[in-house]
Amino acid sequence: MSIPTPHNEAKAGEIAKTVLMPGDPLRAKFIADNYLEDVVCFNKVRNMLGFTGTYKGKKVSVMGGGMGMPSIGIYSYELYHFYDVDNIIRIGSAGGIAEDVKLRDIVIGMGASTNSNFAAQYKLPGTYAPIADFGLLRKAVEAAEKMNIKTVVGNILSSDTFYDDNSEANALWRKMNILAVEMEAAALYMNASRAGKKALCILTVSDHVFTGESLSAEDRQLTFRDMMEIALEIA
Repeated sequence: MSIPTPHNEAKAGEIAKTVLMPGDPLRAKFIADNYLEDVVCFNKVRNMLGFTGTYKGKKVSVMGGGMGMPSIGIYSYELYHFYDVDNIIRIGSAGGIAEDVKLRDIVIGMGASTNSNFAAQYKLPGTYAPIADFGLLRKAVEAAEKMNIKTVVGNILSSDTFYDDNSEANALWRKMNILAVEMEAAALYMNASRAGKKALCILTVSDHVFTGESLSAEDRQLTFRDMMEIALEIA
């Protein structure tokens, strides 16, 4: 396939080597408006906004990835294969699962367990374990330490279901020390591996599955800045 694609109207050279990818395209706009200089909007197809600018003199892009693995699967595949992107850093919200994970914690997905069948396309003779790029992960942890931001690193769950018919599912994942649940990282990690590229998922715990606690919309905006700034520092 050539560019532009059916989902991305960017031309060659308009997207940086590193792309920050929130789920919400309006969060992509927030980052562009508040952190980047000399910003150019490269995509408006389906309102999945994408922007390129500079952060501390470094060229960086930010683009929405949508909800769920099919959505981020499409956008990340095209960025890796058609736009010569090397690194994608997902920045999103997550529901806390582990007992020691609290609201506002920054969770970095070292691995992404999943209930998805995304890996079936590769026809592997076993179960694939989607993992982050260690170089990006190490840089994120080091950047957070310099910024005095606490991070929790470990295994997360990428779920295909937001409303799960199995009421015991989260408790079963909790037994395996899953830190938090989101809906995209496993597909991103698999796309990166298949393309020989790099990916990382940085999450903010916006609610907790077992305690019922949740952040207000205002709290989310303020708290999500920590996650955004970590990603920008390593972009």
